[in-house]
Amino acid sequence: MKQALSRLLPKSMRSNVVTIPVVRLQGMIASGGSSLRPTLSLASTAGLIEKAFAMKDAPAVAFSINSPGGSPVQSRLIYKRIRDLAREKNKHVYVFVEDVAASGGYMISLAGDEIVADPSSIVGSIGVVSAGFGFTELIKKIGVERRVHTAGNNKAVLDPFRPERKEDVERLKELQLEVHDTFIDMVKERRGAKLKDDGELFTGLFWSGKKGLELGLIDSLGDMRSFLKARYGEKTQLKLVTQPRGLLSRGFGLFGSRNASGLAGEAVHAALDAAEERAIWGRFGL
Repeated sequence: MKQALSRLLPKSMRSNVVTIPVVRLQGMIASGGSSLRPTLSLASTAGLIEKAFAMKDAPAVAFSINSPGGSPVQSRLIYKRIRDLAREKNKHVYVFVEDVAASGGYMISLAGDEIVADPSSIVGSIGVVSAGFGFTELIKKIGVERRVHTAGNNKAVLDPFRPERKEDVERLKELQLEVHDTFIDMVKERRGAKLKDDGELFTGLFWSGKKGLELGLIDSLGDMRSFLKARYGEKTQLKLVTQPRGLLSRGFGLFGSRNASGLAGEAVHAALDAAEERAIWGRFGL
C-alpha cells in the first residue's frame, strides 16, 4: 500500500529508490519450442527484453542466465537484441550466471557490460559441437532397405542411415570452424584486455566461476541481489519481468483447445527433446 501511494507522489517527493528490471533466461537455446518444452530464442525472449528496457527510470537491466547452450544463431540474435537496446536506451547491462552459462549461454552473457557468477557456476565452453547417430548396421539387422533419391550430389550429406563419408565430415568441420571463429571474435570484442592469454580458452573447455574470473571470462563473483544493492544502495528493488498469461499461452486458440492427437504428438517430441537436453545438462554435472 505504501509503495503504491509513493507512485502517486511527484518524483521530487519520492524516496530515493532504484528499481532494476530483471529478465530470467533459462533453458536450452533453440527455435521452435513448444508449451511442453519451452526454449530460448529471439521469438520467445524479445518481448521480455524490450519490456525490461522500456522501464524509463531504471538505470540498468539485469539478466539472470542459466543455459548450457544450443543454437548459435538464436544465441547471437538474443545477444544482439540486448546490445542494440542497451545502446538505444543508454542503459547498463548486468548478467548474473546461475548454474551454467556455457556455449550459447555464455555467448548471450557477452551482452553484459559486467558478468557476475557464483564461484561454483559453470562458464565458458567456447566451441561448436554437432552430434548424431549412425544406424547403418541396425537397418541391416532388421531388414530395412534405405531409399534416398536426390537432385544434387550433396543433398543427403550426413544421412544417419548411410555410411559416414570422409568428405561429408570435412565439410561439416569447415562449417563448425567458421561458426567457432565468429564466437571467438565476439568473446575478444566484448572481453578484450580482460582475457588471460591461455591456450585452452577457446578449445571448448568450461570452468568454475572462480576460474572464469581468473581467465577474464567474468568480472566478479557474487549474487544479483547483493551485487545490485551494493552498486545502487540498500533501497534498490528488483522487478522480475514476466510474460502476460492468457488463453493463448495456456494452449487454447480462438476455436477452443487443441485436439488430443496434436497434444500427444507434441508430448512425444517434447519427451525426445527433453532426453537430449538432459544429456547436454549432464555434461556439466547437473
